[in-house]
Amino acid sequence: MKSIFVGNLPWSVTNEELEKKFSEFGAVSSARIMTDKFSGKSRGFGFVDMPEDADAEKAISAMNGSKCFGDRELTCNEAKPKTDRKDRKPFNNRQNSNYSF
Repeated sequence: MKSIFVGNLPWSVTNEELEKKFSEFGAVSSARIMTDKFSGKSRGFGFVDMPEDADAEKAISAMNGSKCFGDRELTCNEAKPKTDRKDRKPFNNRQNSNYSF
């Protein structure tokens, strides 16, 4: 099974529309648009899971850079595993700042 990252989606696209578009290339296990946890609005990206790697590669090749949902060029690539937040550097790291407070 391969998970596909789909970025630069219009905010109006639904899970069903995303699944329908990717099912043109093969079976789709799931399609989900990521939403803001407070407002519930789309964040402009989502993930599509396809059980067959060959179908997923065809979908990535065909959909990356396409304007199938309007005038925005999609970004499609193989999804990378989510990193552990403990490994990320802090956003506001004053120890490495050039400013003195």
